Amino acid sequence: MEPKIIFEDDSLFVIDKPAGWIVNEAATTKNQPVLQTWLRQFDYPLVSDIDCRHGIVHRLDKETSGVMIVAKEKEAFNKLQAEFKNREVQKTYVALVHGKLTPEEGEISVPVGRLPWRKDRFGVVAGGRASQTFYKVLQFFPGNNAGHTLVEFYPKTGRTHQIRIHCKYIGHAIVADEFYAGRKTARNDRVWCPRLFLHAASIRFTHPEGGGVVEFKSELPEDLAGVLQSL
Repeated sequence: MEPKIIFEDDSLFVIDKPAGWIVNEAATTKNQPVLQTWLRQFDYPLVSDIDCRHGIVHRLDKETSGVMIVAKEKEAFNKLQAEFKNREVQKTYVALVHGKLTPEEGEISVPVGRLPWRKDRFGVVAGGRASQTFYKVLQFFPGNNAGHTLVEFYPKTGRTHQIRIHCKYIGHAIVADEFYAGRKTARNDRVWCPRLFLHAASIRFTHPEGGGVVEFKSELPEDLAGVLQSL
């Protein structure tokens, strides 16, 4: 499955990224689908600009699906990056987590960073960078192993793996999260859920050219919608 362009104008693309796609090229991404490589088929000012990552303003994890912004030209790229840095972009994610999440609305605010004993993993660490996520419970599914909760998350900061780390921290790891739910739990989850249940459902920002606030949404993909139907 390839990425889809939800919206396009002279300043930017809004893209629906499928799960399984890596955002940025790296030495380790050989033989895997990469968004940066896919973008090369289009003709826009930043398509060959490596410093601006071909216009990619922000990232999603490989297994996370959903909505992303790609700037077409330098001014738009700089303005959008500033919006992210100043925490003016409103993002909504949908996740299925283990257990019954209470209270039904809340805030998670902890310092996060690379784990000193495991450099490829991130977590809550003293002296880490501030991170903040608000959440709202959508639905509880009672059942095996204390049930599962469908939640909307609204991250105010953009740390690597932020929502995944925050879910683990509060004792409600995301379903099928091989990094943060624990190997055995994730393996059991993947019997009935094909991948990490995390989806970037909407993004709201100030358009870099027009100056008006715009919002774009991505429906829950079929694989994750099917999981909910099975619960």
